Amino acid sequence: MRHDISPLRKFVSPEIIFGAGCRHNVGNYASTFGARKVLVVSDPGVQAAGWVADVEASLQAQGIDYCLYTQVSPNPRVEEVMLGAEVYRSAGCNVIVAVGGGSPMDCAKGIGIVVAHGRSILEFEGVDTLTVPSPPLILIPTTAGTSADVSQFVIISNQQERMKFSIVSKAVVPDVSLIDPETTVSMDPFLSACTGIDALVHAIEAFVSTGHGPLTDPHALEAMRLINGNLVAMIANPHDIALREKIMLGSMQAGLAFSNAILGAVHAMSHSLGGFLDLPHGLCNAVLVEHVVAFNYSATPERFKVIAETFGIDCRGLNQNQVRQRLVEHLVTLKHAVGFHETLRLHGVGTSDIPFLSRHAMDDPCILTNPRQSSLRDVEVVYAEAL
Repeated sequence: MRHDISPLRKFVSPEIIFGAGCRHNVGNYASTFGARKVLVVSDPGVQAAGWVADVEASLQAQGIDYCLYTQVSPNPRVEEVMLGAEVYRSAGCNVIVAVGGGSPMDCAKGIGIVVAHGRSILEFEGVDTLTVPSPPLILIPTTAGTSADVSQFVIISNQQERMKFSIVSKAVVPDVSLIDPETTVSMDPFLSACTGIDALVHAIEAFVSTGHGPLTDPHALEAMRLINGNLVAMIANPHDIALREKIMLGSMQAGLAFSNAILGAVHAMSHSLGGFLDLPHGLCNAVLVEHVVAFNYSATPERFKVIAETFGIDCRGLNQNQVRQRLVEHLVTLKHAVGFHETLRLHGVGTSDIPFLSRHAMDDPCILTNPRQSSLRDVEVVYAEAL
């Protein structure tokens, strides 16, 4: 099924403040929204790293009351969103601040939806299902990858069904995103690799998506250049703030690109896989990316050639097949350089799981903007190649 893509293009984005130390300004932004009491959403790891304390200090300096909600899993769950909404209501909050990676940020977005509508988060799966604006939402990302802080996506895990579902709406674009590269120093090398590959896939998929356009292409290309050129060095030099700024900027630009151009089959398949096995999202992307690129290449070879050139691959005199091969090799080499040697089998996925995974991938909104129209059989074949 292929939706007709409108020739019109819109571009949604939060107010973005970028730079080392900007997390300390969260109190000022909360007060401009008339915050009486703030729900601060995070997780135990981010709290242990000290970033929640910085938010608390900033709110205290402005005399703003707050309560903490840190019961968020690495893939945020339906019941965690519902409990967070209960905490928000019972504490009398009127502003939400999230500090953390994609999980606390997605959970906070989910909480905003539930308190605005007064219904279960499960009722809002899909595109443009929201009818009421959420409370003011301020996000502070502590990883350089998910871009939940600039996107119109919410990804929630339904543990009962062993699947993730997506909510896509400009109503979930945060009001303010405070993007502070200093917060990413607490990422370990594995998380840096996961989120970095996630951001790179965002940029690749946004550039070849059927929803791409002149407003998203420059962000996607610059994100690819920044992440491809600096990710390996950043993981090797974790305390170099200049490198962290480059990756954080790349992640942000990838987010602006994919939030507006949407994504493709890597993400549709990755959401299905992550819901099934509760694996890190970036890891799922890393396992699948070169297989999907190889599958999609023939649908838009000129755009994939631009991607190859952006990665520094010399394409002069090469035919389409050779460019495709070089691009796939480059992606595999980059994955290995940041420590990924994963296959699906290593994580216990077998041939018998492929039909279940493929059915759910076909239901994901990201499949609709994949450059090559994908049948259930196509998706099954790509999963099989990644085993």
